[in-house]
Amino acid sequence: MKKSKTIEKNARIVNRYLNSKLKGNPKMLYDAAAHLIVHGGKRLRPHMVIKSCQILGGTITTATPAASAVEMIHNFTLVHDDIMDNDEMRHGVPTVHKKFGMPIAILAGDVLFSKAYQIISDSKLSNDAKVQLVSRLAKACVDVCEGQLLDVKMAEEKRIPTQKEYIAMIGKKTAALFDVSCSMGAICATNNQKDISNLSNFGKSLGIAFQITDDLIGVMGDPKITKKPVGNDLREGKKSLPILMAIKSSKGNDRKVILKAFGNSKATKKDLKNAVDVIRSLGIEEEVRTQALKYAEMAKKSLSEYSGSAKTELTDLLDFVVRRSL
Repeated sequence: MKKSKTIEKNARIVNRYLNSKLKGNPKMLYDAAAHLIVHGGKRLRPHMVIKSCQILGGTITTATPAASAVEMIHNFTLVHDDIMDNDEMRHGVPTVHKKFGMPIAILAGDVLFSKAYQIISDSKLSNDAKVQLVSRLAKACVDVCEGQLLDVKMAEEKRIPTQKEYIAMIGKKTAALFDVSCSMGAICATNNQKDISNLSNFGKSLGIAFQITDDLIGVMGDPKITKKPVGNDLREGKKSLPILMAIKSSKGNDRKVILKAFGNSKATKKDLKNAVDVIRSLGIEEEVRTQALKYAEMAKKSLSEYSGSAKTELTDLLDFVVRRSL
């Protein structure tokens, strides 16, 4: 992803803050907690916290603790995701459990989770704002856990879920952290519940558009860009929106070609290419893009009463998310 100058500037500020908070003894524990943060990440969620604060007249300084807390929670979910999926690489480096071992990885995730709340509690915000931030972030964490289990259950079942079930799952698993990033940014600037709700709705809709587009890339993306094999999500049997749509709309031989590759760890490159070609021919990319754009429009409506550079940067981020190339 090509980052804007502002995202890079905000990332530098948040990185400095994160580095200052992820130090302590035993050193190995904090090295493990900081491992993924040090080695990459776009810092999209902290950027959204900062811009959501600025759109309502707040400052970067006010938003930085909340922005850093969200990034810690995001990285906590990555550490645990990698453990559950037994993934060996992330950001081009070994995952935390591969590098440091399983017990330290679990503790590193727990440190990230706990530090996020400590950062908010120690911030200079009002007690009322701190209570709102802690409450919102805690609910988001519960949503992510629920969404993660819904995803696991979907993968285990033979039944193909409905589009409504898929949206409900990603609404929790992915969009909850986008939603809370924007609502926490708003809370750092105001106590006006309508403003907080507007920013929250923007984040949720952006998060759903982000995941829908991500899932499209996971099926049909260029391996040179995605760094993953062609049709990777097909082989893994992920029940993502493009795959649900393809299975539902295909018939006869087309359906057989898709199902031959779907969830088949022994599928050949040719099997996967044939399945992706069929999915392309069914016009699934256009259908999925249309769905992502629908949520993007909902997100834009949530910001309709605001103006200024922070609004422009949030809508630019939204446009980028839904128009990412395959």
